[in-house]
Amino acid sequence: MLEKTRIVIIAAIAVSLIISSTVKAQTEKPKIAPLCKHCHEPDEKILHGTLGIVFKGFMQVDVGPAKWVVKLDKDTKLQGAEDFSKIPVEKEIAVSFTQKDGELLALAVSVKQPAIVPEEKLVKVDEMARLVALGPEKGNFVLVDSRPASRYLEGHIPGAISIPDPEFEKHVDKLPKDMNKLLIFYCAGVT
Repeated sequence: MLEKTRIVIIAAIAVSLIISSTVKAQTEKPKIAPLCKHCHEPDEKILHGTLGIVFKGFMQVDVGPAKWVVKLDKDTKLQGAEDFSKIPVEKEIAVSFTQKDGELLALAVSVKQPAIVPEEKLVKVDEMARLVALGPEKGNFVLVDSRPASRYLEGHIPGAISIPDPEFEKHVDKLPKDMNKLLIFYCAGVT
């Protein structure tokens, strides 16, 4: 009997250590992705990142290099999408959560909606092709690729300069001093 009690106590201590180290590791991981810091303040109860995967009642949230696994249940509120399965992988999301039984439980998931750019501020494809054919000097424009630097290196529109969106403030000096130059930004699509 004493031996069984000793085993139960050791097992309880081991489980307790695992749970506390998991909770400690989770609290040390970032809760806001670098790109999200432009618009959002860090909050201990909200994860700002991108969707990794949704599988069997769980969601993986990628926050920079950190990965968070959050449980979904029937009470988890969803904003900005009709169903969790309809959210594209790598889509920007915010997840408010609580801890329950050693797990993170999603209270609400908000999906970032596409930016709405007024029609008069958009450059049509034929106009863009005409400008690129002229070149930045003759066309009086600066073309900015705001995708991550690795994407720029994979390929970009001729004449474009790289100013990744999360690093915009660091590269303002690359923008023209001439306020009459047309600035054209492009990225990987609507976010």
